[in-house]
Amino acid sequence: MWRKIPVDELYKAEAFLRAREEYCVSACARFLRIKENKGHVWRLTDSEPEIQALLLHHRKALFPVFNKKLGIPAPRFLNRFLGKVQIHAIQGLREDAEHLEQLMETQGYYAAERIDYDLMSLDDPPKLDKILPASRRLIFRPPQPKDTEDLFMLQAAYEQEEVVPKTGIFNPASCRLNLDRILIKEHILVAELDNQIIGKINTSSKSFTRYQIGGVYVRPDCRGKGIAAKMTAVFVQKLITQGKGVTLFVKKRNAPARAVYRKLGFKVLGDYRISYL
Repeated sequence: MWRKIPVDELYKAEAFLRAREEYCVSACARFLRIKENKGHVWRLTDSEPEIQALLLHHRKALFPVFNKKLGIPAPRFLNRFLGKVQIHAIQGLREDAEHLEQLMETQGYYAAERIDYDLMSLDDPPKLDKILPASRRLIFRPPQPKDTEDLFMLQAAYEQEEVVPKTGIFNPASCRLNLDRILIKEHILVAELDNQIIGKINTSSKSFTRYQIGGVYVRPDCRGKGIAAKMTAVFVQKLITQGKGVTLFVKKRNAPARAVYRKLGFKVLGDYRISYL
């Protein structure tokens, strides 16, 4: 039976997520935010008190974390809930996302676009000496206040190229707010060549013991020179030496990026999906 988890039992949901953290960093990060802000967490149990599945709602997105060994019944609250709040996306392991999509279709909600990814992880620092320097003039450094406008141009290009769904519209104001959040709350590294910022990378989520990286972008005229590989290697090495694992998801159709991550030692954990409603 599906039940909304009371605040004094959120520790049970945390234990469930920690056991699956590598596969659901985004959901874990949202769970940590839900504990501090508005959001909802539902659990599935039967005659045993042990949690069998979780469904998280945070900022117009649903994050299913289901146990693959069990059949997941439709949450009775789903139709009533969807009638009250806007849901723009479903995000999680492909199998979990597909199952939730099917449950929502019975209530008349259909995905307008589905994007499939490779879910990848890395726990050992990449060997930087095996990544050839893209250029001796290339510098990797933290951003400075004077970089804000240059970073906004890169963030805007990244969101339009990699984030905004086909059914969506790029919103510059929302992009700027997102960049402000990244600069304040996330780790970020910029690539500078001949006094010009030509690339960036940042964390996008932080769970219990892992970082999720995203926002990896190199200016189109500077691609094909190994800059993304070197920038990513430098960035994730620092995160891992801090005692954190690193996770990411990359579009299956983005063969160059997938090749870069494999070169750095990332391993594919499974299929990941974001469905836009």
